[in-house]
Amino acid sequence: MPPKVVATINSTGRQAASFIRAAAAVGWHVKAQIWKREGLVFEELAELPNVEFVEGDLTGPQRNQILSNLFAGAKIAFINTTHWGDEVAIGKACADAAKRAGIVHYVYSSMPDHSTFGQDWKALPMWSSKFAVENYVRQIGIPATFIYTGIYNNNFSSLPYPLFRMELQNDGSFVWQAPFHPDDPLPWLDAEHDVGPALLQIFKMGSSHWKGQRVTLAFEKLTPLQCCARFSRGVGRPVKYVRGPIKIAVSIPSGYREHLENLQETLGDKRAPYFGPDLEYPREGRSIWEGYRGIEEYAREVFPIEECNNGLRWMEEGTSSYTPSEHEGSVLGTDDGSRSSTRPTTPAGQAPLHISGAYTPRSHPEALQQDFFVGSC
Repeated sequence: MPPKVVATINSTGRQAASFIRAAAAVGWHVKAQIWKREGLVFEELAELPNVEFVEGDLTGPQRNQILSNLFAGAKIAFINTTHWGDEVAIGKACADAAKRAGIVHYVYSSMPDHSTFGQDWKALPMWSSKFAVENYVRQIGIPATFIYTGIYNNNFSSLPYPLFRMELQNDGSFVWQAPFHPDDPLPWLDAEHDVGPALLQIFKMGSSHWKGQRVTLAFEKLTPLQCCARFSRGVGRPVKYVRGPIKIAVSIPSGYREHLENLQETLGDKRAPYFGPDLEYPREGRSIWEGYRGIEEYAREVFPIEECNNGLRWMEEGTSSYTPSEHEGSVLGTDDGSRSSTRPTTPAGQAPLHISGAYTPRSHPEALQQDFFVGSC
């Protein structure tokens, strides 16, 4: 029986790369569009069996030819457009090319447009463009499923990126400042670890099962306080949440600045649900893929390695003197405010490691782009 042939774009991004690893492992043939044959993620994917690269710039004049080559021979596709170039135009071109090629299951990574809920919420620009593409896919009638992804665990970094900076303090603790209300639940996803296996199952179940549904890929539902409690247990250091405005300490493109401003107002000040009022999580994601990696496991096993690969060395300092104090409550103990009886230690003295699926903004190939931001793909 010939292998399944699947097409992807932006294939060195977190979502697509996770899927390619999983698909290649089960013997599927992957046709992977990439911008250039360079970067750590490309080098890793190039070593996998069953991966065929289609190189080309989807923002340029050869877009239609690139997409025609990409979808030739494929029957299923996972498409995650990004904010580089005209995202809506690229998304529509992908959908048109997939329809011409006869794709029988088209999975598109979308996000909500909060301005459509009738609640005086502003749209988040980098999400509303995805929602526009989703609507177009529905209009042209491709058999499609739409995934909505939660906040990437991998967004956290002690580097000065906005919104998910885990800021290292002089005493060795961390502080995460964001505009979310401390008691509002948020969806969490380890994109590197869990997108691929979940997508495999979605494709195996088929388009007739999903029938145009939106599927939430979020495996934990945690408030900022609960997230920090689990992160603290994982990393073995105090982690405090502070509700406050988004700090912008590095140069960012104007489009991303507008996105952050609207996020602060819509999700922060007005406390709109992350996915809007209708989509449920994490039960749906867990019913598809049970082997997810939660934020505590990420903080313990992956975060120190990502930080080390970014040139940071706080994990070598040791934290054996840390014990939660009485006033730290739910931020530093278990989720219900009680303190944990055991504390995993932070890996210390490690040399920089290359681990599949553990890439950070600086080591990600798209980090070379001026408009890169954490969690962008």
